[in-house]
Amino acid sequence: METLMDYVWAFVVGGLLCVIAQILIDKTKLTPARILVSYVVAGVILYAVGIYRPLVELAGNGATTPLTGFGYNIAAGVRDAVDRIGLLGALTGGISATSAGIAAALCFGYIAALFFRAKPKK
Repeated sequence: METLMDYVWAFVVGGLLCVIAQILIDKTKLTPARILVSYVVAGVILYAVGIYRPLVELAGNGATTPLTGFGYNIAAGVRDAVDRIGLLGALTGGISATSAGIAAALCFGYIAALFFRAKPKK
């Protein structure tokens, strides 16, 4: 039963983050790019004030998969690297913490581009 609740919390939290983004797209004049950047920055800020880590513990991938989770991973990577190697970690920690996700996105994007062709808007 515990595993089922893990899935439910992941669905609820991830879905709520997506619903908020969709509302911002539909009801504001913000561009999708600004909303995406805002989500990453929000993840960093929520990690800094101590709110996002308990959310990740509750929802797991429901909290780490959206872009707020990317910001959380960057901030956590920077904090860990600064603790380990000092100030240089502020430059290297975020990239090393998120490198697997960035590499996967690039590889899957390339594979998708091999199979699908973009069509111009009319």
